[in-house]
This record gives sequence, C-alpha cells and structure tokens, in this order.
Amino acid sequence: MNQPLKKVGIWMDHSSANIMEYSTVTLESKIITAKSLHSGHEHSEDSSENKKNHKEQQHLSEYYKEIGEAIKHFDEVLLFGPTDAKIELFNLLKADRHFEKIKIDTKQSDKMTDNQQHAFVSDYFTRS
Repeated sequence: MNQPLKKVGIWMDHSSANIMEYSTVTLESKIITAKSLHSGHEHSEDSSENKKNHKEQQHLSEYYKEIGEAIKHFDEVLLFGPTDAKIELFNLLKADRHFEKIKIDTKQSDKMTDNQQHAFVSDYFTRS
C-alpha cells in the first residue's frame, strides 16, 4: 500500500522561514529564524565590509542548511515568499543529491499573515 506523500510549504525571506507541514487534517507550523548580523559586539570600527559580508554569508548558509534539514523527509516542498531567499535555497537544494527525489517548487508571494500562508499552502497542495 502506498503511503500518502508528505508535503510542506515554506514561507520565507532572508530572516525567517515558516515551515508548514500540509495534511488533510491540520497544518503543523514551525519557524526557523536566521541569526541576526547585528547580535553581539560586531560593530567595532575596524570591522571591514568584507568581514561583514563573509559573516552574513555564513549566517545565510547556516539558515539554509537548517531549513534543508527540516525538509529532508518530505516528498513535495513549496518555497514561497517576497524575496529571492526561496530561489537561493532552491538552487542549493537542487545541487545537493540528498534532495534529488524531492519535488521542489517556488512561488512568488507578498508578505502574508499566518492564516494567509496556511491558506496559500492548502490551496497549492489541493490543486496539485
């Protein structure tokens, strides 16, 4: 007997991701937040722009890795949101063989309330 496909929708930008596991019963939600660049004592005068950019890339990389870990056990993934973060994550996932059997789609969307995000995910997976 076939197991039903495990589906997840992720509304994301560069600072946070709302991960919503889709099922016909309820939508389970979990939020992953990117580490802020402005935490700690990184505002010293000798801090170069290059150093800041490297740190920013490191934080983004960790953030995307954490999202990737959260979606490894799903069959279908919808990445949506107002920024290019979804495209950056999509490209990273496509380059990683661990995700080759997962159907990943991206959709542009505006900033949304939690209810709008849940409706977007439900609507998307109901149609597919």
